[in-house]
Amino acid sequence: MSSGMSAITKGRARIMSGSDTPDGLAEAGQAAGWPAATLDVLRGGVTTQAARVMVVPGGPYLASGAMRITDHLGRPIEHDTVTALCRCGRSESKPRCDAACIRTGFDDAKAPDRVPDRRDTYAGQQVTVFDNRGLCQHSGLCTERLPGVFHTGSEPFVTPSGGRMDEIVRAVRDCPSGALSFAVDGVEARAQTDWAGTRPPTALISQDGPYRLTGGVEIVDGAGAPVPRAQGASTEHAALCRCGHSRNKPFCSGMHYYAGFRDPLPDPAAVPSIFEWAGGLPALERLTRLFYEKYVPADALLSPLFASMSPDHPQRVASWLGEVFGGPKAYSDRYGGYSYMLSQHVGKGIDEKRRARWAALLMRAADDAGLPTDAEFRSLFASYIDWGSRLAVDNSQADSRPSENMPMPHWDWTTAAGPPGSRVPARPGTNEPAQADPPVVLPAEDEPVSFSTHIRTLFRDRDRRSMLFAFDLWNRDDVATHAAAILARLQNGTMPCDGAWPERHIAVFARWIDEGTHP
Repeated sequence: MSSGMSAITKGRARIMSGSDTPDGLAEAGQAAGWPAATLDVLRGGVTTQAARVMVVPGGPYLASGAMRITDHLGRPIEHDTVTALCRCGRSESKPRCDAACIRTGFDDAKAPDRVPDRRDTYAGQQVTVFDNRGLCQHSGLCTERLPGVFHTGSEPFVTPSGGRMDEIVRAVRDCPSGALSFAVDGVEARAQTDWAGTRPPTALISQDGPYRLTGGVEIVDGAGAPVPRAQGASTEHAALCRCGHSRNKPFCSGMHYYAGFRDPLPDPAAVPSIFEWAGGLPALERLTRLFYEKYVPADALLSPLFASMSPDHPQRVASWLGEVFGGPKAYSDRYGGYSYMLSQHVGKGIDEKRRARWAALLMRAADDAGLPTDAEFRSLFASYIDWGSRLAVDNSQADSRPSENMPMPHWDWTTAAGPPGSRVPARPGTNEPAQADPPVVLPAEDEPVSFSTHIRTLFRDRDRRSMLFAFDLWNRDDVATHAAAILARLQNGTMPCDGAWPERHIAVFARWIDEGTHP
């Protein structure tokens, strides 16, 4: 074994670089008794066009074939023809394998007391949902987004009549583990659950979690035979353990939460791009899908404008937004310049009323999609949506639209409010200094709480400016309308961004609500 370890040391840097064969890992794997088929793949003797992940006994995953590997934000990661990915959780160069699995004697056996492999059926009024708890990776995507249908810690786990059919279908299709499926009129919609083969083969490295495979990536064992799947499991998508603690290896069982598995932390001094802060392409695609699948069809003003849009329109818009906000050039590289976006606007007759509705509903979809709610991000996001939607009005007039060759717009933290935690020192739209904050006035115990006398003084000029994109903290009607949400954020310390209010100030605001939000 010592010679193998020496080879690992020499070959470690070559595991995912250039076109070199990872000879060091292959030599160590041979000493560890890996199957001949695995060694052939490592040494470059086996090539395949099919996207494939080989599960090496006691070793890494070997990803090969025509597949993408991305980080949790959807940004592509450069990789070799054969890529060795850590699955023991102990590599010091995650997601790359550095042979820690061999050094530590990684045990990849399934736990005998794991959740049983059993497929349950839940019938509803419009749709039947199938679920296999033994395969679930406990991402929470279904329970958090559709709590009226999928229930945490209670039985039955699924109540299909508790939500709309389109929302249930969306939740089932977004399940990363392949544990969920659905049926209509007793016929399982397996192809629809599996996106009808429309997704490219991809391995997404989720943050602090599993590898999420989509697009029909083959999963084979060290000898090249298909890895057995659970009852009803999808073959289009799956979640593979990356922490080394799953009870259902190679599939994820959610143990990374309990094991405290963490990816290396980013540089704390680096300011994230808007794209990163938003959650990357997965978050933006969730936003655009919700918008075009839920809000547009239900709106009489907007639905006629997008009745003939292409099926992949939400994905195109998400890649556009991602590039605008500092992400990869996913839109430019695939679709070119403005031509596609122009085609969606020209001749549509978009007027101010439709533009305003589009912008308002997109902001509502951002809430549903779970995009960040801090003032800096939302003010900047809203500023782009306002600018972009006004440009769409211009584009809809055939004689006034801009050139297809105009440059891709780019938004950064200096475009609007600045990065999270910062504040612009001038009043909105001026170069004037911020207004002086009035002194805080608190009511006596037996004195009624008044907005103009007391509540108004609790909000600083900087607080007001940071929220003007949504409402005015110095306007009694605006604050009364949003009082419950404001109180919740004050109590959990997320408003304002630069420090929590004193408890006595929060208590006064709560009193104002209880007493009827007097002027």
